[in-house]
Amino acid sequence: MPDTLDLLVIGECVADIVRLPGTADRVHPGGSPANVAYGLARLGRTVTLLTQLGPDGHGALIRRHLVSAGVDVRTDSSAAATPSALVTLDDAGGAAYTFDVTWTLAATPPPRPPHHVHTGSIAAVAEPGATTVRAAIESLRATATVSYDPNVRPDLMGDHARAVRHAERCVALSDLVKASDEDLAWLYPGRPPQRVAEDWIATGGPGLVLVTRGAAGALAVTAQGGTAIAAPPTAVVDTVGAGDAFMSGALHALAARGLLGPAGRDGLRAPDAGTRADVLRHAVAAAAVTVGRAGASPPDPAELQAALARV
Repeated sequence: MPDTLDLLVIGECVADIVRLPGTADRVHPGGSPANVAYGLARLGRTVTLLTQLGPDGHGALIRRHLVSAGVDVRTDSSAAATPSALVTLDDAGGAAYTFDVTWTLAATPPPRPPHHVHTGSIAAVAEPGATTVRAAIESLRATATVSYDPNVRPDLMGDHARAVRHAERCVALSDLVKASDEDLAWLYPGRPPQRVAEDWIATGGPGLVLVTRGAAGALAVTAQGGTAIAAPPTAVVDTVGAGDAFMSGALHALAARGLLGPAGRDGLRAPDAGTRADVLRHAVAAAAVTVGRAGASPPDPAELQAALARV
């Protein structure tokens, strides 16, 4: 059966320049929102990405990569250069980033009204484009559910108090928020991640908050309670794109249960324990596939099903 759910992702593309001692640099298509769009398309979802790409080799590489999975790439054609990030890996495959990013997204209408909108990361905080992103979400949320991933990049967040205000404005507009424990530690030092999730829900913003905890697994928090899941044992090549694969896996599972789009909003904002567990299983399985190979390389449906057997 063809997918009839229109998903819109708004956010940056980034060329990840991966550097390892003694080897030539490798360039991987990246950018958190772009990775989410690619992951959803790989799983068979109908996805449009509203982004910026420069007229350069990195932009052409990223566009080919996205289109190869079926992403409908829409740009405002104003970017002078494609953003890039120098990615250095530690001995355990953990990634550290140094960015060269300009985000100036202009208002660009989507090709058709979406059922669900996802955004986050640099696109939601770097001005002047962040103002465009928030305005788009505000105009679409009456007829679409919304998800947000702060995906904190400290080097690009600017003043801490301002960054927290930006994040909280996006949280308030969202039905679903996903964040890592590292994101929450930067935004709210000293506050336990589950407490932050509970506080966000208590404000009347999102109904569901997903917290990733690396090798410790993940947590789904609602007003009705929380559900935790362990991460499957995986030989880690690198962690690039792991959180984005988690996000696309979670959205894929929610879509399969009819919980994205205006008709699914009530269920998305108050999922039962079985739904929370199923969403977490799909999310950690997708992330496990991605960390097992180089770059942001999320699973296709067959790979996701095989990974689910290990969760």
